[in-house]
Amino acid sequence: MVAAFLRSCLWLLASSIAVLAAEADDGHKRIHLRTHSLTSAQPYLDSDMQSRWWDFGADTVIRADQYVRLTADRPSQAGWIFSRVPLTATNWEIEVEFSIKGAHNLYGDGMAMWLTKQRGMSGQVFGHTDKFEGLGIFFDTYKNNRPGVTFPYIMAMMGDGQTEYEKHTDGKSNELDGCSARGIRNAHVPTKALVTYFADKNLTVALQYKNEDEWTPCFSIANVKIPSVAYLGFSAETGELSDNHDIISVETRNMYQPAGGSTDSGRGGNRGGSRRGRNGRNEGGGWGWFFVKVLLFVMAVGGSYVGYTMYRANQRPRY
Repeated sequence: MVAAFLRSCLWLLASSIAVLAAEADDGHKRIHLRTHSLTSAQPYLDSDMQSRWWDFGADTVIRADQYVRLTADRPSQAGWIFSRVPLTATNWEIEVEFSIKGAHNLYGDGMAMWLTKQRGMSGQVFGHTDKFEGLGIFFDTYKNNRPGVTFPYIMAMMGDGQTEYEKHTDGKSNELDGCSARGIRNAHVPTKALVTYFADKNLTVALQYKNEDEWTPCFSIANVKIPSVAYLGFSAETGELSDNHDIISVETRNMYQPAGGSTDSGRGGNRGGSRRGRNGRNEGGGWGWFFVKVLLFVMAVGGSYVGYTMYRANQRPRY
């Protein structure tokens, strides 16, 4: 019983540290959205080999709590995974760890991250449907016809439900912005993308693939408007060339400004290089002190309880 109580205290301590870290980031408070997250702390599938919050299809294979494999390193594969409920948060950030790897010198085609009205529809755009409505971020590893551009290449496209993705030019005419990311395939560190969105204001993408905890800015786009009802998803495809395309984890967080905080959300989303804002410590001070006091109170009660238990044990008659 004492051990269980101590475990509860440790859990509260860990939760307090997590809350403090979330608040001390850049002036915005963050709320974890379980409905749009995939983490190793929670099995990807339940006992019925289903997911409560995600649907997956085509060639997608989920291996316990290790990864979601959208395509294996085999030709002519395609797979997808999509949230079952739309992401309705006004401002949000999505941190996804992924892996693109293979043993070949020639490889392709790539993967995509989606925030669209359509969900779970196989197609020709990195394994998902064309003429989509919403945002597509493409991690293109195979160069078709983009002179002067180094691949792999990451780009964003806003679909209107009618415009086709120009596959033969690697989406040149569809591109809002993009960046080259040589080394993101077969990287020696966990590869991640951090996508931050402030409604109708700003969309930023930063990448981790050179060193751990080093975020490289990819692009920032102003005046982006993602549909208010959009599903989060990921997809990938291979052609004659192939690669393993894996999703390792997804962390989605709702972001909001505390009362009295700055409302300049357009600039607050860019986190390239560092994930801690200059004023992060002051922004979370009130809530941080509250959790410290709660923790001290719980530890005091726990110490008293343990002391009393030991006292009772020593007072028992010995035979």
